[in-house]
Order: sequence, then C-alpha cells, then structure tokens
Amino acid sequence: MLPSDAQGLSLKGRVRALIHGVALGDAIGAPIEKLSAAEIAARYGRVTSLETQWHKMSLDATARNGRVRGSGIVTDDTMMTLCLMDIYAETGRHLDAWDMADGMVRQIAWIPRYVPELQREAMLIERLFYPEKWIFQRHQLASCDPRQGGIGNMVNCGAAMYVAPIGVVNACDPRAAYDEAIAFASGHQESYGLEAAGVFAAAVAAAFIPGTSIEAVIDTVLALAKDGTRNAIADIVAVTGKLKASRADYARVVAAFHKTMAPYSPMGDDVNHTPGKVGRLTNAYQPSRLGAIEELPLALGFCLLNDGDFRKSIEDGVNSGRDTDSIGVMAGAILGAMHGESVISETDRKLLDSTNRLDLNASADAFTETVKVILAADQAAADARATRRAALTL
Repeated sequence: MLPSDAQGLSLKGRVRALIHGVALGDAIGAPIEKLSAAEIAARYGRVTSLETQWHKMSLDATARNGRVRGSGIVTDDTMMTLCLMDIYAETGRHLDAWDMADGMVRQIAWIPRYVPELQREAMLIERLFYPEKWIFQRHQLASCDPRQGGIGNMVNCGAAMYVAPIGVVNACDPRAAYDEAIAFASGHQESYGLEAAGVFAAAVAAAFIPGTSIEAVIDTVLALAKDGTRNAIADIVAVTGKLKASRADYARVVAAFHKTMAPYSPMGDDVNHTPGKVGRLTNAYQPSRLGAIEELPLALGFCLLNDGDFRKSIEDGVNSGRDTDSIGVMAGAILGAMHGESVISETDRKLLDSTNRLDLNASADAFTETVKVILAADQAAADARATRRAALTL
C-alpha cells in the first residue's frame, strides 16, 4: 500500500525516499559506469532496470578487480552514505573535519561489513577508489590537521557522492547544509571537489522545504555555489531551457550537456585509468577555481529537464554515460527528498535489500530518529539565542 501524501511527505517518508533514491541511482548506474552515452546506447539501448548485466561481467575476476555488479548491487556511493548516517548516530550532533578523521576512518577501515561488490564481509576500504582511501592515508597514517585532509587528493566527486545525509540533518536550511558539508568534507576533498559536496548537501536540504520545486532548489544552490561550480550549474540551467523549448531529443540533450561541461571538466569520455596515461600531462582532477565536477551539474540538469520527475531524471542521468552511478545518486537523493515515499517502488526496494543484505527502510527510519534529536537541539539553541538577543534590545 502506498503511503498517503501526509505520511509520504513527512520527514520519515522523505528520508526513506532519499535513501532509496541514492541506492536506486547507484545500482541502476553501476553496471554501465565509465561507458560513454554512445557505448551504452549500442550495448543496451536504454538502461531502465536494476536487472542489468554489468558490461564487465564477461571478463575474468582479475580484470574486474574481484567485483560483481548488476541485479541491484550498490557501490561505494551507497555504502559511504550509510557510513555517514552511522557517524551521525554515534555522535548525535553536527559534524566537522574531526569526524572525518575519527568516525569516517573507523567506518571504512576498522568496521567489517558486507560489501556487495565483493560478495563478502570486508573492510569497506578494500573496495574504495584511491581518492577515498586517501581518508585513511591522510588522517590515520599521516595524522594531518583534519581540516587539511583533502589537500593533495585527486579532485573528484568522491566526497559529494555520499554527503546527502548532511542535507537531511540541515533540512530546510541549505546554507547550514553547505557550511557543514564544507567543514566535514574538507577532511577528504579540496577545490571544486569540496565545493560540490557543499552544493549537493545544500540542494538536498532545499529539497526538504515543503512545496518546493526543482527550479527553487536550483535557484538556492546558485545563490550558494562558488566559482566554476556555480558557473557550470548556471550554464547547464541555461542550456536546459533552450533544449526544453526546442523539444530536443535525448541524444541532442546529452551532447549539449557534455559540450557545456567541457570547459569545466576536461576528462570527457576517456575516464578509465590505463598504463597509456602514465606520465601524461593533464589538468583533469587538479585543483582549480575554474573547474567543476560534472556529476552534480548534470544531475541537476536532468532533474530540471524532466520537471523533477524522479525516475526519468535518474534514468536520463545514468544513460548519459561516464560516472553514471554518482549522477544517479545525486538526482535520486534530491528528488527523493523532494517527493517523498510515493516514489519508492516496492519491487525495487525489495531487490535492493535482498541483493545487498540491507534494510533500507530500517536504516532510513533509524537515521530519521537521529535527525529529530539533532533538529530538536538546533531549535532549542535557536530559541535560547533569540531570547538572549531580544534582551539586548530592551
């Protein structure tokens, strides 16, 4: 039975939908990650289902790094999102870079869990890409100032992909979400990789505002975003308006989006790291005030293109190629928070749970209780502050 509008749009319903959106976008996008849009179209036509075979499954285990994907398997995007939710449960408060150095290091390196891609219990760090392993290197091994943990890392979407919970604990307060994400993720990322984390968290917080629209969410993030990240989002918004007006087909949309992002992100379709790239001179993944990760602007663009439609925005995002799972995660989180529990497909939820040995609703509900504690503390602090300030003006 689908929830009523009142139930589905409650904090509990929205958090359930957000977590579902993260896992769904991740799992639909994972089997086609690193393929170009043209390669996806040639191999699959259009990917719309969790029941999609990974394009690498026919390779031997060594070529797959011992991983499996498809049939609803989630990746590090979802696993690290759940880790961040656990850190909030442990602390019961807002976070900063010291919690990256403490809580996140323990979550990825010292707490065993079932890792779906490895099909076994392991430390999550075994699965992580090098820029996420950097968290352990910088904080536990190098014992850096936590606020400097992101310095020197490969600039990518690695921090942005899992900070949706920061938007939840700052629901309806995008500025606070932005500030907390920057404070926390500075222990992991720098430059436009860090900026994307702040802007994505702000978008999630804005999506919780009752009665909001995707246009309002984007206006909010444009007011907060800085430098290349802001410019990239603004350019995507502008080109989306033109594409909608001309009723452009999907292939033309993808081409226009990628052309728009090219000045901000030089990686293009060649996203695989190969021996041939050793020693190659490139500006990709380097700190820059002019750069932007492409995943967040693209996710916002597809959300806007589809007038905030949950499923179509995710599907359009993942079929555009490259970092497909993270694009799906960002669109799914924002629109899940906006629309609430009515977007959840019970069939998909059950498959995600069984395949990954998760209970997404239970995790979401436990997190909701943590969020209520944090929001209540925020309200009490705000009330006390208002009383003190009023006394100053008597």
